[in-house]
Amino acid sequence: MRFSFRPTEGAFYELFTRAAQNHVRGTELLNELALPGVDVQSVSERLTEVEHDSDQITHELYKKINSSFITPFDREDIYRLGSQLDDVMDHLEAVGNLLYLYGLTKLPSLPREMHELIAVLDEQAKLTADAMPRLKTMKALEDYWIECNRLENNGDRAYRMLLVRLFSGEYDALTVLKMKEVADELEAACDAFEHVANTVETIAVKES
Repeated sequence: MRFSFRPTEGAFYELFTRAAQNHVRGTELLNELALPGVDVQSVSERLTEVEHDSDQITHELYKKINSSFITPFDREDIYRLGSQLDDVMDHLEAVGNLLYLYGLTKLPSLPREMHELIAVLDEQAKLTADAMPRLKTMKALEDYWIECNRLENNGDRAYRMLLVRLFSGEYDALTVLKMKEVADELEAACDAFEHVANTVETIAVKES
């Protein structure tokens, strides 16, 4: 039997879980942008509220690290995971804000590949939210990081095809510039989810 002198206190795991649940809220809001007659400003504002909540969670996490004599696993890994979870939400908020500020939802339709990227992010968000509570036991996590990495590859393919469409001449130059910035944030969010998964893998290996 393996013994551990690390605490089993749940506060850290609860904060990780809350942060990941905000990702699910974020991707749900991005999916709303595809609905007819959607209030884009409202979606953008709600995304900002979720992002602010995520910032607060990150501050709580850092405060908890600094006030804890012993942590469940390496402090550096806790900082890294908390920061990476926050990065994901920053990118999701940026997507919604840019779509609103640039007026891109007024186009007849957004590119299909953009919706595909949001669908990938939605899957990654749900996977991550499901995985975070399992950090407490470090069990049944391998499928999570493998699937998250697979989804990131799908996101890369959708991103490349989106770039092909943007530079095909279908859109005017100014719209291309605006959409390219949104595309970059979507791709960065996919990458950020993968970074979270890779950190979870690192933690799991260290604790095994």
